[in-house]
Amino acid sequence: MQPEKKTGFVPKLRFPEFLGTAEWKFVSLNKLAKRRTQKNRSGAITRVLTNSAEYGVVDQRDYFDKDIATQGNLESYYVVEKGDYVYNPRISASAPVGPISKNNVATGVMSPLYSVFQFGESNNDYYSYYFKTTGWHQYIRQASSTGARHDRMAITNNDFMAMPLPVSTPDEQQKIAKFLVSLDELLGLQEQKLDALKLHKKGLMQQLFPTEDDTVPTLRFPEFQDSDGWELTLLGEVCHMQAGKFVAAADISEKNGSDLYPCYGGNGLRGHTKSYTHSGRYSLIGRQGALCGNVNLVDGNFHATEHAVVATPKTGIYTEWLFYMLVLLNLNRFATGQAQPGLSVDVLNKVACAVPRDQLEQIKIASCLTLLDERITLEARNLDALKAHKKGLLQQLFPAPAEVQE
Repeated sequence: MQPEKKTGFVPKLRFPEFLGTAEWKFVSLNKLAKRRTQKNRSGAITRVLTNSAEYGVVDQRDYFDKDIATQGNLESYYVVEKGDYVYNPRISASAPVGPISKNNVATGVMSPLYSVFQFGESNNDYYSYYFKTTGWHQYIRQASSTGARHDRMAITNNDFMAMPLPVSTPDEQQKIAKFLVSLDELLGLQEQKLDALKLHKKGLMQQLFPTEDDTVPTLRFPEFQDSDGWELTLLGEVCHMQAGKFVAAADISEKNGSDLYPCYGGNGLRGHTKSYTHSGRYSLIGRQGALCGNVNLVDGNFHATEHAVVATPKTGIYTEWLFYMLVLLNLNRFATGQAQPGLSVDVLNKVACAVPRDQLEQIKIASCLTLLDERITLEARNLDALKAHKKGLLQQLFPAPAEVQE
């Protein structure tokens, strides 16, 4: 694709075969599609769908892990067929005016709070990608009523269906859609690669460490296969556990600077402070809240808050090996308390574990898993780069209404 010098109404990027061809135009949605208003009056359809900002149209049970709608009130729900489009007016950080998504799942029903429409042209994936851009957001904001609920856009069906959409020739629209479909396939493959690496790491860790109450791992490096089994002990004998130091919220800055230090809580980085409590490489264990038992490996000068426990390896214990061992122990299962689960230093000290008698085995295991983590990080960055590339292309392959020259 090449940028085209703008003389009228065209996207910033265009495929070579369409350079210099007819300019685009905007056509209202009601001339391209029709509303779907069929109600599930008989209640025959029981598959409830929802339109999420992150995943698009999905089964309600899969998304919420339970049924939100009850079978007795589905008669008022709209019937949504595969291929229909759905607008959810509920706003979120990732969908500031609500998401519009194509139903690629199956026939189902959706809340009457949603707007459902069907394009007259069957080859309409082009529009599903346009709705992933922000080009239509300004119109929705302008057409919505003032004083609307803070979590939902208030727009009438007529105003919604009057939304202008960019239209080119069918050939150019299909070219754009096919290109973006191929990019999505590449993204999917990258996600599969990343998931496979994470799964491989999980399985490898389970084999490189003995199962509970055992002393010999399923998988051992050749040089240690004839060595003695690991020593059964307690965490308190392996590392020194120390709760972090309280720091007031007012003393934690979201910004970073040369005179500030990272501040870690139970869930990871919270911000930056003017002082630090530790210097070096340590494992931090979350001791309260939803991520109680979560383990992070941190390095350098940092402040650990009272919501984290700092694990300092004792003599003969390799820091990185300790980190992986703490992760594998799944410390959350030792948390106590109902409303606010928590981990105390006393409880952590009594957790059973096994330790290789030769520190070289610890180093070998940690080095293997560290290399795998580096590969996972690299593939995650590649995935993020592909997503950013797609986002940038989406904004340039479609013209925006504001670009129309009077």
